[in-house]
Amino acid sequence: MAKQKQTANKIVLAYSGGLDTSIILKWLKNEYDAEIVAFSADLGQGDELAPVREKALRTGASTVYIDDLREEFVRDFVYPMFRANAIYEGHYLLGTSIARPLIAKRQMEIAKLEGCDAVSHGATGKGNDQVRFELAYYHFDPSIKVIAPWREWKLNSRKSLIAYAKKNDIPIPITKKRPWSSDRNLLHISFEGGILEDTWAEAPEEMYVLTKRPEKAPNKPQYIEVEFENGNAVAVDGIRMTPAQLLEHLNIVGGEHGIGRVDLLENRSVGMKSRGVYETPGGTILREAHMAVEQITMDREVMRIRDSLIPEYARLVYAGYWFSPEREMLQTLIDESQKTVNGVARIKLYKGSCRTVGRKSESNSLFNLDFATFEKDKVYNQADAEGFIKINSLRLRIRALMQGKK
Repeated sequence: MAKQKQTANKIVLAYSGGLDTSIILKWLKNEYDAEIVAFSADLGQGDELAPVREKALRTGASTVYIDDLREEFVRDFVYPMFRANAIYEGHYLLGTSIARPLIAKRQMEIAKLEGCDAVSHGATGKGNDQVRFELAYYHFDPSIKVIAPWREWKLNSRKSLIAYAKKNDIPIPITKKRPWSSDRNLLHISFEGGILEDTWAEAPEEMYVLTKRPEKAPNKPQYIEVEFENGNAVAVDGIRMTPAQLLEHLNIVGGEHGIGRVDLLENRSVGMKSRGVYETPGGTILREAHMAVEQITMDREVMRIRDSLIPEYARLVYAGYWFSPEREMLQTLIDESQKTVNGVARIKLYKGSCRTVGRKSESNSLFNLDFATFEKDKVYNQADAEGFIKINSLRLRIRALMQGKK
């Protein structure tokens, strides 16, 4: 066991009741001889939070906070990110990445309320979450003491953690029947480790929680309509809902049709590649519907510029820079582009497929049938295209002439 090098009087721990934080709470108590405040954020984990309070108190916490942050999570974190159509490496909708800044924000608020002089988390020294948590901590208090047990102790593997837990009579959720770890919120559930470290092996069907196997999904497609105001989803099939209610509803509908499964070997911020398997049914539908409404309401050049920013925006979220000035700058530009994104998208769900089959906007449509029709019209002179083509091809023609080509 690592020898204590620092001291702390009172520590607030981001506590999930999972494998890592179940052990960390006890370890902090023993190694630092400090009072431990356990904090769990309810971001939509469902029944997973039910045993958390009792478990934390039994393991040594003096106080336990379980805060319902679901509406704040979707309204202030998920929705701004989806206004940007953010996606990491073409597949990952950033479900874990976007949750960490909010958890850290509330954790720092609790630290102030409780008079804590240190904060702690369960992220490993190999992963992205240590960066996401700590960048947020320092945003709120540059002088806060951060205790990262994975960077201090000698319990350097899942196997050694399980052995430590058994030795200290700490119940853990990982068994031989579930040899992987998971993280869940309203946007997604992620899986990593264990059998998933074999990059060639298909993830087992019994691992999935939110989605039906696409082959066993209903044989009849389902059509839904998602309405947007200023780039934010506000209603499904004409029924207005709060952000959290809407995302939860889309999770249920999408899950029934096997929507939103992703298996990705991604590039972590710290440098190595790592496999993650994700279920994001509601988010997958939301992004598809949002882009559909943008198609009919957003100016071409505005969309081109905004789209060019998606990779950078996604990288900032993935790497933990939610509270950075550059992310806020991008958000301001993106939100300006969303003022006209008002309308309805019609989405077809069928056996893992989620695709747009219609879009409309009563207030901000830029689609004009008089110009777009292939039938005879009175508003567009097709001969005008010749000058447009000649001007745009000028540099290509000059280049060919200068290189002696014909």
